[in-house]
Amino acid sequence: MTNADNAAPGRQAKAYLVGGGIAALASAAYLIRDGGFAGQDIEILEDTPRLGGSLDGAGDAHEGYVIRGGRMFTYEAYTCTFDLLSFIPSLGDPGATVKDEIYRFNIEHASRARARLVAGGRKLDASDLKLSNRDRLDLIEIMAVTESSLGTKRIEEVFQPSFFSSNFWFMWCTTFAFQPWHGAVELKRYLHRFIQELPRIDTLAGVRRTPFNQYDSIVRPLVQWLEAQGVRFRTGARVVDLDFRYGPRGKVVETVHYLEGETPRKIAIGDEDLVFVTNGSMTAASSLGSMDAAARLERRDRGASWALWETLAEKHADFGHPEVFTRNIDESKWLSFTVTLNDPAFFRLMEAFTGNAAGTGGLVTFIDSSWLMSIVLAHQPHFLGQPRDTQVFWGYGLFVDQEGDFVKKKMSHCTGEELLIELLGHLRIETQKDAILSAANRIPCMMPFITSQFMPRAKGDRPDVRPVGTGNLAFIGQYCEIPDDVVFTVEYSVRSAQIAVYSLLGLEKAVSPLYKGQFDPAVAFAAAKTLVS
Repeated sequence: MTNADNAAPGRQAKAYLVGGGIAALASAAYLIRDGGFAGQDIEILEDTPRLGGSLDGAGDAHEGYVIRGGRMFTYEAYTCTFDLLSFIPSLGDPGATVKDEIYRFNIEHASRARARLVAGGRKLDASDLKLSNRDRLDLIEIMAVTESSLGTKRIEEVFQPSFFSSNFWFMWCTTFAFQPWHGAVELKRYLHRFIQELPRIDTLAGVRRTPFNQYDSIVRPLVQWLEAQGVRFRTGARVVDLDFRYGPRGKVVETVHYLEGETPRKIAIGDEDLVFVTNGSMTAASSLGSMDAAARLERRDRGASWALWETLAEKHADFGHPEVFTRNIDESKWLSFTVTLNDPAFFRLMEAFTGNAAGTGGLVTFIDSSWLMSIVLAHQPHFLGQPRDTQVFWGYGLFVDQEGDFVKKKMSHCTGEELLIELLGHLRIETQKDAILSAANRIPCMMPFITSQFMPRAKGDRPDVRPVGTGNLAFIGQYCEIPDDVVFTVEYSVRSAQIAVYSLLGLEKAVSPLYKGQFDPAVAFAAAKTLVS
């Protein structure tokens, strides 16, 4: 048994966080700043060798860089995230915070996409949303009705088929990764939370980005700060079960069971100790391909976070229903890719085509792509230590089981080279095609559960952050329930951390306010004007 002194009288309360993603890292930070915890009384148990969860970034110029996804931020909607980053020192400038660094970067590299939509190798006028009157009415209706009235309806059940060929849908679905079969409730929440973005959806001018990938810009400084506070990180620790005892405080965790390699271990949880569990993972079971090999689809091993949630849910109905989010991989998967280049030719061609310097545009979506493929060129360097003669860009496709337009294979079956050939085809790049291919290392990444949190769900399918009748346990991350907020955002994970810490400690401190632009007359008017124009 580890931590054998857990039952010692008079000792300080300890906190155990299962999972090493942004939700757990944020929880640890709030336990220290607001909860008065000493860092050495906080332990994070992570199954993998690497912290950060889905906020990842790895590789080098020789082997190729990899990011499974890229996150966008808005100042209005990300109140919890920027509260967290307001007290984490920057790695590059210890006199500034990570928040300061991001604000400064976005002043210097303001976004305004000039090539949001492309077809036939040409830029389209994305300001024309191409919505019919029926589409407009349906959008207004979904924003007005209650979540309970929508229930488990899919988006495709509340809109006409023509809606899904509108410019509005192409931009909205690729910005936020929605599919027609996803839950209508999630779309409703997104329309409310990002209503302020409607007037600028064609330029993504409201989007804010980090100076580097989110691992280097957010996870690294946060982990460094937590380590300086004495927080203990136990990687290679796969938590497999929790034991509970029952009493006046309801269900109380008394033992954490985990595997260290193949060795079973356990932690005795004291009366004042706290346990935070990240249940589920949108990047679990991810697999990488290469220029010569496709990324395989993993259907069997869902990983530690899903397995633990399934074990807990079998014991207690109020801990949610993970199978709702894992049972239909073909509707929750998609493929992303990271391209590392050692020749500037592609970036020069893209900057000339789009009219945007790298890092000042946004997603470029090929609406005539059978894969509905999008790419984005970030400001360079995108990784700490990235050589000056190396460039990195990222992209993804939503319809991975469709045959390509230039490579006659399913996207899911394509190698990195074939994915790049398809992209160059949509850009109508011929004369420099061979040179670009020879200078590129393109790594595909298949993610079975990447949009699983969008799957149609009912009340109770996601557990509350602090389930009623649970004394010392909180759920954090993307698969707990936070009314009105939107999953698939860093904000959701950080908000879950704030709620969990303040609730378990009984702090008289308000969680950062939830931005509700739909109740701002100016914001609502601007959004309505955009939809009807």
